[in-house]
Amino acid sequence: MIRRGPRIYLIGLCCLGLGYGLGVGEMILAVVSLVAAICLLPGMIAAEPRRSPAEQPSEVAALSESSANGQISLSDLEPAAVLLSGAGIITAMNAAAVDLLGQGTGETVRLVLREPSSLDAVQLSLAEGREMVREVEGIGRGNTVYRLRVAPVERGGYLLTLADISPARAAERMRVDFVANASHELRTPLATLAGFIETLQGPAADDPEASKRFLGVMADEAARMTRLIDDLLSLSRIELDKSLRPRTAVDLAETVDEFSKTVDLKMKEARRPLLVEIQPGLPPVLADRDQLLQVLNNLVFNSMKYGRPETAIKLAVKTVGSAASISVQDEGDGIEAEHLPRLTERFYRVDAGRSRKMGGTGLGLAIVKHIVERHRGRLEIRSVPGVGTRIAFSVPLADIPASNGESQN
Repeated sequence: MIRRGPRIYLIGLCCLGLGYGLGVGEMILAVVSLVAAICLLPGMIAAEPRRSPAEQPSEVAALSESSANGQISLSDLEPAAVLLSGAGIITAMNAAAVDLLGQGTGETVRLVLREPSSLDAVQLSLAEGREMVREVEGIGRGNTVYRLRVAPVERGGYLLTLADISPARAAERMRVDFVANASHELRTPLATLAGFIETLQGPAADDPEASKRFLGVMADEAARMTRLIDDLLSLSRIELDKSLRPRTAVDLAETVDEFSKTVDLKMKEARRPLLVEIQPGLPPVLADRDQLLQVLNNLVFNSMKYGRPETAIKLAVKTVGSAASISVQDEGDGIEAEHLPRLTERFYRVDAGRSRKMGGTGLGLAIVKHIVERHRGRLEIRSVPGVGTRIAFSVPLADIPASNGESQN
């Protein structure tokens, strides 16, 4: 299996092949490069290898190591742990088990562990004197998934542990959803390309006007897929560096000023003036300059796409406490409240048809969220239907001591 790093470079080469093929009119090269890139995409988010029970860390071994003078200590075990007698009576519980199941020392396990699948595993282990491992739900609060393990211990009795594996299962579901969404996003333009290629090779082979029109549509669809692949690569690189907090002092005022000059021509062409307000004497921030520019680009061009035509977009920068706050505000249709919590999900769109028509990939705000998280900042989205949308994010000031706290979204 190709590792994630080499896979990124291979997809990059495929994008180069796609661009070169479109540029020189070699459609076969372009399509082959595109298909190769699509085949490499599913491995961008690799699933965590699922280990067999034999490969799982042994709580029984940990318990044996923590034994001293014949006394077994459950407190050294991280998951909820319960010690049972051969008759299924609870003889000891650690704090995590008491918090999850309630105090049950001296009771039969049936009165404390009521989930049928879990009880079945415990009964089989007690009856056959062997280890049993099972994934179970319905224990404790919420929809938590646990890896239940029951095994005999050397000094007699049985050890039952319940390890929370919900984050791993959520990550697995996220990976499956991501691959399905990416495949869906690529399937439509790829089918369009295939259809036009077949037409150009057949009925329209000798029709110059139809060929010109079809090649224009094919170029648009290929560009759409290229944007999607570029965003996927960008998101993957950001996730790889997510734990590495930026430590470089960046002149935020200069960066914003440079950005406004870069997009000035496009803003004029779209008749959407960009009004920039920068607080005087703005201190430097701890940031990745390229990623700051990427966030500004995504937010401003989102406002260009979905804001009301010929209205201004406001870009404001100021300090708020120990951070700098950057906001982008537009005038437009706004977004209904029920959509706001999901706007930063990958491929989530309020209006999928309108987004695709405008060249959106559904990844812009997901990229923004991950960049802000890497900077340990806050992302805030507010919108009033019929009025407009304001998106603000923060980055820490360079003269404020860095902390290891997590970002808030």
